[in-house]
This record gives sequence, structure tokens and C-alpha cells, in this order.
Amino acid sequence: MSAPHTGHRIVSVLAGVLLAGTALAAPAVATDHRTGSAPSSAEAAQSPAAVVFKGRVIAQPSLNVRKDPNTSRPPVGSIPFGTVIELECKTNGEVVEGNRRWYKLPGERHWVAARWVENIGAAPGECP
Repeated sequence: MSAPHTGHRIVSVLAGVLLAGTALAAPAVATDHRTGSAPSSAEAAQSPAAVVFKGRVIAQPSLNVRKDPNTSRPPVGSIPFGTVIELECKTNGEVVEGNRRWYKLPGERHWVAARWVENIGAAPGECP
């Protein structure tokens, strides 16, 4: 007589444990180190770290990075085709192939023409 086949039962039990653990897990909440309290939902919604905006470079062979949202000065660098980049905000600038939008990259004052960036998800908001 052979032993009963228990493989399916073990997988079912493990799947149930994983699902139950996921359903019971509490969401992580950041604490403000200055006050020791969690931010309000309004503060969390306005936090720049709350949402990361991304795009994919579609310029071939690369996308020029500029100090200002125009092409009047030489590029300060370039980003290769297909690279996924983070986008901080958008503004209007010089029209590039029918598109006047430019994206600011996080950190230093670097800009790329939105004409050559394919958004991944939502586009960032206007720059302050």
C-alpha cells in the first residue's frame, strides 16, 4: 500500500498561511523624527517621497540633459535609450518637436525634453 499523496494539501496550507499573513500585516507608517508622531494623511499626500514618477528614454541613441528647459546651451550630459529615469516635476520651456514640456530630474537643476520621455504611470505635477 502506498502512502497518501499530501503534496497538494501542503501547498494549500502554505498558500493559506501566506494569504493570512498578508491580510493581517499592518501598513508601515513613517514617523517624523522631530515630533515622534506619524504624518497626517494630508502631509503624506504632499510628501515628495510619497510618489515616485518615472519615465523611459525614447530618444535614440540618447537623451540630452540640460541645465535649463531649452536647447540654447550645450548639454551637460546624456541618458541612453531605454533607461528608466525618475522625474521630479514638469514645466513649459522651448518647444521640442511640437512638445513644450520639460521634466526636471531629481537633485541638481537638470532638465530633459518631455518629447523624448515615455511616462511610466502618471506624469509629475508642475514645478513650484
